[in-house]
Amino acid sequence: MNAYTRDTFFPDTSIGYLVRAIHQLGYARLDAACSDEGLTGIQWSALIAIHFGQTTCAALARDLAHDKGAMTRMIDVLEAKGLVLRDRDDADRRLINLSLTDEGRAVAMRCRDKVIDVWNTVLADWSADETASFIAQLQKLRRTLEDAAQ
Repeated sequence: MNAYTRDTFFPDTSIGYLVRAIHQLGYARLDAACSDEGLTGIQWSALIAIHFGQTTCAALARDLAHDKGAMTRMIDVLEAKGLVLRDRDDADRRLINLSLTDEGRAVAMRCRDKVIDVWNTVLADWSADETASFIAQLQKLRRTLEDAAQ
């Protein structure tokens, strides 16, 4: 059975439209949550991704669906703020690894706590089962799209 037909395909039922709208609305909330730290939501996303192991600009760009050039410029800004360090890889001098400074880690964790508050507020009327099911469905959709891209 097909999920969509010409008669049932509308913006408010389109997965692509809904995901994009949620992305934009969510990042507006993250921007507000991180503004006290002088960060945007996408800058915080880069910091937290580095914290959790994304150590190159290319990996960050892929993970955050961001242009490589724009990601490099964002890392320039985060480095200038003293939040990120760049170091050449010992095994492959072509690679530049990213890490958080102590201040970068502290800022990322303070913003993480604010982001947790944002999502808990947004999901306040959702049951734990609804939230867990929604996350699982999003993860399944991501895997399906990643597999289809291969």
